[in-house]
Amino acid sequence: MKKLRVALLCGGASAEREVSLKSGQQVFEALDKEKYEIVKYDPRDDLPKLVADAKDIDVALIIMHGRLGEDGTIQGFLELLGIPYHGSGVLGSALAMNKIASKKLYEKEGLPVSPYVVLEKGVEDPVRVIEEAIRFPVVVKPEHEGSSIGLSIVDNPSGLEEALETAWQYDTKCLVEQYIKGTEVTGAVLGNRELEALPLVEIIPSENYTFFDYEAKYTPGATNEICPARLDEETTKKAQEYAIRAHRALFCKGYSRTDMIVAEDNIYVLETNTIPGMTQTSLYPQAAAAAGMSFSELLDRLIELALEEN
Repeated sequence: MKKLRVALLCGGASAEREVSLKSGQQVFEALDKEKYEIVKYDPRDDLPKLVADAKDIDVALIIMHGRLGEDGTIQGFLELLGIPYHGSGVLGSALAMNKIASKKLYEKEGLPVSPYVVLEKGVEDPVRVIEEAIRFPVVVKPEHEGSSIGLSIVDNPSGLEEALETAWQYDTKCLVEQYIKGTEVTGAVLGNRELEALPLVEIIPSENYTFFDYEAKYTPGATNEICPARLDEETTKKAQEYAIRAHRALFCKGYSRTDMIVAEDNIYVLETNTIPGMTQTSLYPQAAAAAGMSFSELLDRLIELALEEN
């Protein structure tokens, strides 16, 4: 049987470049070389080569995070080249990457979200604006970015200015959410038209971290992850349902991973990742493993979904 020629895209120019390169290498190692001929492309440097090779490529795996990879940009480029790719299209990728747009669509879908305000750079008296709508502590996030880049938790007004300046380094708008203390879980979804909710993963940062920030995400041993999450059956089913509804609300495709906070009797939807981390120990592959799917089998399934949709 003729091997499928797979373009493996990783790297790029975002703040998450190193994570993307690491994920891409592990994906390369896990792909079945008996089934696939794999060529790696770094979109930061290799776009001319990708264009030249496009006619010979059967499918692309986009293992990229952040801007110019997860925001619909590279997806649109691949569509212009006529190359099928896995995961969400231009619309879903762009919506999920934008935290403010995501929030509004979650609300439209009737999903519970933490109370929030949007602050534009240069706003006068941001403390007053926040306190009129929500209360401290708050979480400050850039409008875009992933892996908690630019994110801060602020306990009182005195720390707000620094957090806003950090967020505004990345965007002219930022999202300020009321902080909700609870159990953080993430819900993985797999499929195109028929969606499967995978087992939930519970995320427990070590005591050295106040939240699941960039360092906690990518430092070995910094976070304890439990799959399936230690939730009762009713809460588990509701969180899985919310993950599927969030996936659909943002027009996602193929797969996604939605982060949530379980607090008392409520579940709050935080954000959706259209290209979750894809090392063997990342959250999405952990959920797939708990569902009986190896890392290699998961990659096979993502390629099948890409070809099925195209």
